[in-house]
Amino acid sequence: MQSDSSSLNGFCASVRAVRVPLPPGRPWIPLSRPNKNIPSCPVTVMCYNVLCEKYATTQMYGYCPSWALTWEYRKKVILGEIRHYTADIITLQEVETDQFYNFFLPELKKDGYDGIFSPKSRAKTMSENDKKRVDGCAIFFRAIKFTLIKEHLIEFNQLAMANSSGSDDMLNRVMPRDNIGLAALLKTNETAWENSLPSEVQQPILVCTAHIHWDPEFCDVKLIQIMMLASELNNILEDANRNYRNANQQQPPIQLLLCGDFNSLPDSGVIEFLSAGKVSSDHQDFKDLQYKTLLQKISTCDRPNEFTHSFKLSSAYENIMPFTNYTFNFKGIIDYIFYTRHTMTPLGLLGPLAPEWFKENKVLGCPHPHIPSDHFPLLVEFELSPNAHQNNSNGLISRR
Repeated sequence: MQSDSSSLNGFCASVRAVRVPLPPGRPWIPLSRPNKNIPSCPVTVMCYNVLCEKYATTQMYGYCPSWALTWEYRKKVILGEIRHYTADIITLQEVETDQFYNFFLPELKKDGYDGIFSPKSRAKTMSENDKKRVDGCAIFFRAIKFTLIKEHLIEFNQLAMANSSGSDDMLNRVMPRDNIGLAALLKTNETAWENSLPSEVQQPILVCTAHIHWDPEFCDVKLIQIMMLASELNNILEDANRNYRNANQQQPPIQLLLCGDFNSLPDSGVIEFLSAGKVSSDHQDFKDLQYKTLLQKISTCDRPNEFTHSFKLSSAYENIMPFTNYTFNFKGIIDYIFYTRHTMTPLGLLGPLAPEWFKENKVLGCPHPHIPSDHFPLLVEFELSPNAHQNNSNGLISRR
């Protein structure tokens, strides 16, 4: 891994007056060894909520020195952190529109990345000047390893409206939340592969990031948003697989990476649905509201009183991090990297910051002069193999 010396030097100069020592480096945790006997494509993936400028207020984060909350300070540290880990795919949340086009994209293009972005849905109703401050999701990919085939925007408010059938709960609780999902259908370039690979094989991969609604009182909205996301990803994958099969019968099936700030704890309905592939229609997170008939439109109902999805997903960070979001009022796991478990192999991941550092230095929460966001970036290295699809006889990514 390499670091950007100018960013890191600037960071160090800014924090010399801070008496709290720098936190120790996060450990790299090996999980598996790559198979050197077959062609493989190692891919590192980062997921990071960078905390956009308009949310980083002294009212919200009064424990952080005001100079360390400024975007001019934090953006340099965030960029230095991103450059330090040199991920092949970077998914970001809470990126302001103006910062994407005038900071992140031009800076990361210098490092060989290309990227896509979409703001939250409210930007459509705003003036050109006002929409610059609207935050959204971004996906960057190393251009030497990947080529963008197509991008997809998933707008939860539009899906809620289209599937409301006049439901007050859907219209009043789900539809007003303008969270989004953003997906990039990529294909690997020949330079991405190790141990040789037939040049005609180009592994397609669908990378999706999402920022789910934050309010704990709206756990029903969170669950419905993730169900709508799964439904839309299924439609995207079926369409893309059909096009790939028509073009080349030997192409492997599309693999899926789902990253994001899901604002949901590991015991929530959201994570149960993603991990187990199903959730009861009377799950407590639905709050006994009248969603069942409506949700049958956007989710598979293979069994009575149970909603399912068609992917077999695993969380790369299961039982690894004590928290991914660390503030004065809340500390917990709400950021995730999910992958299709039968087609991708995690080789290793970035471990947590030492809990002792927080305790010994009485760090009440983040952001902190040493930590530029209230979230910690997740980083996983996966191995992709063109032979991973052989167990999927129907030609789709892992289906139930």
